[in-house]
Amino acid sequence: MATVKTPAKKKELPTKITKETYLQWYRSMLLQRKFEEKALQYYGKYIRGFLHVYIGQEAVSAGLNSAIRKEDPVITAYRDHGLGLAKGISAKEGMAELFGRATGCSKGKGGSMHFFSKENYFFGGHGIVGGQIPLGAGIALAEQYRGTDNVCICLFGDGAARQGSLHETFNMAMTWKLPVVFICENNHYAMGTSVERTSNVTDIHKLGLSYEMPSESIDGMQCETVHNGVLKAVTHARKGNGPYFLEVRTYRYKGHSVSDPAKYRTKEELTKYKDRDPIQLVMNTMLEKKYITPAKIEAINQEIKDEIAEAVKFAEESPFPTEEALYEDVYLQPDYPFIKD
Repeated sequence: MATVKTPAKKKELPTKITKETYLQWYRSMLLQRKFEEKALQYYGKYIRGFLHVYIGQEAVSAGLNSAIRKEDPVITAYRDHGLGLAKGISAKEGMAELFGRATGCSKGKGGSMHFFSKENYFFGGHGIVGGQIPLGAGIALAEQYRGTDNVCICLFGDGAARQGSLHETFNMAMTWKLPVVFICENNHYAMGTSVERTSNVTDIHKLGLSYEMPSESIDGMQCETVHNGVLKAVTHARKGNGPYFLEVRTYRYKGHSVSDPAKYRTKEELTKYKDRDPIQLVMNTMLEKKYITPAKIEAINQEIKDEIAEAVKFAEESPFPTEEALYEDVYLQPDYPFIKD
């Protein structure tokens, strides 16, 4: 077996939540929210197929990314726009992908459910329910084999938590002590059926206890609790102690996808969660701590509005993929002597 070079250890992230952290959260969450609202506006005109927006869940992506390194790979399900933007995909690349243009983050061939960015260590966007869970463990295995101290963040929803592959992956990840943090974004309704109607185990984090995996539930509507929870889990995995499982209790304000009227929940329930809107909570905290002025907030809001407008213009003016692109990015073809052009 070839010798694997061990990369130098990287400096740990600071644990203190600062003024800059709050500003980063606010910008990131607002960009995600406005991106998704614009995507809904253009659905049917430029955007086709499935569209699962992240509105309401932005504290998860923002709090997560302030607690990890850029080099820590992230993999998730098909509600991926917000997580991709938080990880570093630009609004232009994201909107172009939704519009099916060649300048998109997946060259216009992935669409809504398959955002991808090697440069930003964002590995999807996966359309198969729970399909990314074993892949997340595989990425962690690759990091372990290469000798890095990077930690893979593998996210999935409460619906995917019922997939058999989760148990197989948990067992293998614990057996091999893989550097992976599993995160269940529990928005309570999967595709439209409540957690209470799908399993006797309604505290999803308890599924990890069967494998003696450290597991806990945290509030997913606040960036602070997400940041601290993820930082604790990532630190555990980075030290070589194996996986960690977080159930992040969040809420989506919209239906499962654009075709879902979300009639399975009450208006009162939706209002209760909107009263704890993560963007508003961060803004209120910044004002209370005098980290920001109302005028500065207005300036940031205008900056984000302009950024989204530029993204739409960029996407509209970008070309569609060529016919030849159908045959590109399908296989990685090694230069073997017996492979002919």
